Amino acid sequence: MPLPALSSVSPSLNLRVARIARRVGTALPSLAHALLPNLCALCGNLSQQVICTDCDAAYWNEARLRCRVCAVPLGRFRHAATAGYRCGDCVAEPPSFDATFALADYRPPLDALATGLKFGARLMLAREFASRLARVADDALEATARPDLVVPVPLARRRLVQRGYNQAWEIAKPFARALQLPADPTLLVRTLDTAPQSRLDRAARHRNVGTAFVVTKPVSGLHVAVVDDVMTSGATLDALARALKTAGAQRVTGLVALRTPQD
Repeated sequence: MPLPALSSVSPSLNLRVARIARRVGTALPSLAHALLPNLCALCGNLSQQVICTDCDAAYWNEARLRCRVCAVPLGRFRHAATAGYRCGDCVAEPPSFDATFALADYRPPLDALATGLKFGARLMLAREFASRLARVADDALEATARPDLVVPVPLARRRLVQRGYNQAWEIAKPFARALQLPADPTLLVRTLDTAPQSRLDRAARHRNVGTAFVVTKPVSGLHVAVVDDVMTSGATLDALARALKTAGAQRVTGLVALRTPQD
């Protein structure tokens, strides 16, 4: 006996079938991720996670004493730190931002994760960074105050069009979602298409981005968390924090996946 035409089935049944189909379609990527192994983003071995257990233990679980303001590893510069674990630079000339949290140093092999995200469109690495930052921030920020708003470091329009995405926003979105915080990719705008920071020395980095950013919405009294993939000299975060505080923000916290050690 032939099945009745879909048009002859009751509208309520049609609606239920459509809902089931949508749920199945939504669940398929998660189901595939759970059942099918990935290749570890660091070593290339089969793994159920983006980073395999061995690489996680080898590269991520590093105990590091960091400056509480700029997150630079203190290491042999520990003698220059105060009791509050601030580096000599942040004691001598405090930046405009108040604190920074970083997952690890920007060094091999972890630096390959940042370049893979930024230049290879490996967006699953953004979600990996976000989930790890959320775990760090959930504990650390309770000691001060949770942010009122999460924003990414903005890209210049030309670079955004070329790349097709802002890697900082790809981290900020799931990070904010994990901590149930509002996020806004348009609060900060880069008005100057500056040279890439990686090509400049420390002094030139500060000059390069000094007036490159504009705050587009009210931030008076807010604690703003600024998310980025890599922090090198802190010049970009300092320029953003200066713009935010000029607009009335009370506190600015940096959240970065990787932090470049300073010589």
